[in-house]
Amino acid sequence: MDISGKIAFITGGASGLGAATARMLAAAGARVGIFDRNAELGQAVAAELGGQFFALDVSDAASAEAAVSAAVASLGTPSVLVNCAGIGTAGRIVGRDGPMALDAFTRVINVNLVGSFNMMRLCAHAMSLGEPDQNGQRGVIISTASVAAYEGQIGQAAYAASKGGIVSLTLPAAREFARFGIRVLAIAPGLFLTPLLEGLPQETQDGLAAAIPNPARLGRPDEYAALVKSMVENDYLNGEVVRLDGALRMQPK
Repeated sequence: MDISGKIAFITGGASGLGAATARMLAAAGARVGIFDRNAELGQAVAAELGGQFFALDVSDAASAEAAVSAAVASLGTPSVLVNCAGIGTAGRIVGRDGPMALDAFTRVINVNLVGSFNMMRLCAHAMSLGEPDQNGQRGVIISTASVAAYEGQIGQAAYAASKGGIVSLTLPAAREFARFGIRVLAIAPGLFLTPLLEGLPQETQDGLAAAIPNPARLGRPDEYAALVKSMVENDYLNGEVVRLDGALRMQPK
């Protein structure tokens, strides 16, 4: 799919992987809709890229429905959805103070997995009503999984489960949406230099990087964004989860 002239919605687009993706797609000629809870940062990124910002809570049906409706009315039918919104709360299932609070588990599931599905269902519907391109394609949906979906560490039960759900959602969604000409993919990043890791001491960052075979460094958000761009442009890539991790395999802890 040719990105130029297309409309792309990016959740979590105010910072990190989402902001890098928005910049990459805008540079390729897309008009971007930035979806995030952080209005200040989201508006700044949208203004920088000539796009528009839409506030939402991806885990809430009414919030997402209102935001997507407003974006479609303002920008038009999306051809690309990139789900980058997510949280990474850590905690053991059974810790020093007893069992994990159920709310702590469900919150991560609701934001990461339910939130991705929420935006997928709404944007796939909008895409299905649009006109196909010359190759019969109407859209591309890319969600963000994680290497934790495959090698979740101790303390990552909620996070790994949420990302594993995204992995498992990708193929059945791709099969279902094939009749509309909508492709569904996911990226499973390893350790990336996002705002969360940027706040760690350099010594800690270096220690994390040392576990990555090649290149032995943290991933850059623009590398994630470049893979998104390639996925959008390659019509034959569908129903797949691509690890982007420098051959990292996470240890138990």
